[in-house]
Amino acid sequence: MRLSIERQSTRIYPDMKRVVARFFYNGEPRAKAIIQKVLEMNDQQVDVIITPILREFSKRHRNITRIFERHCDKLKNVFTSMKIDMSSLSYKRRLLIGSYFTNEYSIESAAFFNPSIVEDVDQSGLEEGEKRVIISFRAVGEGHVSSIVFRRGLIDKFNNVSFVPAGSYVDEPDIVRNSIYQKETFFQNAVSIKLPDPIMREVQDKLPENFEYVALKQVIREMQQRYQVDHVLKKSLERLLWLADSYYEINFSLDTDISDRVIFPYSDAESRGIEDARFVRYTNEKGEVRFYATYTAFDGVTIQPKLLVTKDFYHFNIMPLYGEGAQNKNLALFPRKINGKYAMLSRIDGINNYIMYSDRINIWENPQILQTPRYPWELVQMGNCGSPIETEEGWLLISHGVGPMRTYCIGVSLLDINDPQKEIGRLREPLVIPNKDEREGYVPNVLYSCGSMINNDTLIIPYGLSDYASGFANVSLKKLLNKIKEDGLG
Repeated sequence: MRLSIERQSTRIYPDMKRVVARFFYNGEPRAKAIIQKVLEMNDQQVDVIITPILREFSKRHRNITRIFERHCDKLKNVFTSMKIDMSSLSYKRRLLIGSYFTNEYSIESAAFFNPSIVEDVDQSGLEEGEKRVIISFRAVGEGHVSSIVFRRGLIDKFNNVSFVPAGSYVDEPDIVRNSIYQKETFFQNAVSIKLPDPIMREVQDKLPENFEYVALKQVIREMQQRYQVDHVLKKSLERLLWLADSYYEINFSLDTDISDRVIFPYSDAESRGIEDARFVRYTNEKGEVRFYATYTAFDGVTIQPKLLVTKDFYHFNIMPLYGEGAQNKNLALFPRKINGKYAMLSRIDGINNYIMYSDRINIWENPQILQTPRYPWELVQMGNCGSPIETEEGWLLISHGVGPMRTYCIGVSLLDINDPQKEIGRLREPLVIPNKDEREGYVPNVLYSCGSMINNDTLIIPYGLSDYASGFANVSLKKLLNKIKEDGLG
């Protein structure tokens, strides 16, 4: 018999009015033609065109003039090739040029799903039993491109989730890339890519001691051309390029609400989307708190697991995850070290749950099978639904299982607190299955979560509804733990 749960009335749906102003570029020939036409306008024509644009779009974006300026600055190479001094252009002419290279993108027009919930940094001014939370979502817009977005919420003493209204604007951050790479350090980190030694040495020999991303890309492309018959080698060389492209920082303005901040794909490896961020509130040995998130970068062909870290949700560092255990989706970090090592869940074969340990948070080797599909509702495949949650009885692992008709259900397991490779018990029946109000969506019959939370002895599970919207379910922690131990290992 299945354990009863309480579905909350709170639902959150995609909102097509949430738009970001992005850089729009259709190639150098067209860019030159547009710039030339704007340069041929007199000052009065420029003023007549730019004034209504500023009036209309200043209502839709915070500081639209700064956006236009920034997008005009991105054309420096084009101006240089045209032998035009940008500094000689009037302010309004530069704004007009920038406007031609800007487009609005509706970040969540298609879907708003696969949530992950963590405790907010700020818990001041609350009543007993309340908790302020930050919830991340996978937002999908035009072209099925995914990004990470946030909402601030409150769990009341009855464990109901409500949301702070979203802000009026959506902002992209400033991007800071590591422009110079030190050869010895870079190639030490690249060992797990497992390129044949002669090939790795060839790449190194072609680079100076300190090199830029562009130099590495030129070497890689030349070698891929020579080794184009060897598809495995070409892919490994591409991963080496990803490694350099995947380290960057993003910084949001301090005057943005958390709902204003969108983490959009910024590197080549994630050009087609950032998928299913699993946030976890991580505490180190000194008691210091960081928020980590594992996510999947997708370039349209290949996926790459990545790691994001922040202390305040304004400033984020992004890095790739690599190693034998970081070869597929579904990575989830434990909220603290176990026996002196970082611990991570993964699903390297697309079917089973694995566990692995590491001295370094971004290198994962030697994955060991933790769970295999056992019950009818999970026979196709299983995976985690976010980072394990620590309880007095052990690590609570929320999972998803795929069964007949490719139906995704949510289940729960219990792992030993000191040795999580030991499974104590697993629910024989799923905890949450799609009901008639949840099974219709972009991908029917799919319930999926990226991170849950315990509050007031209640497990609160935010979950995606058929890859379209998001909802919440509650279950008594005591009843859940008793049921898991009763079901045991089948």
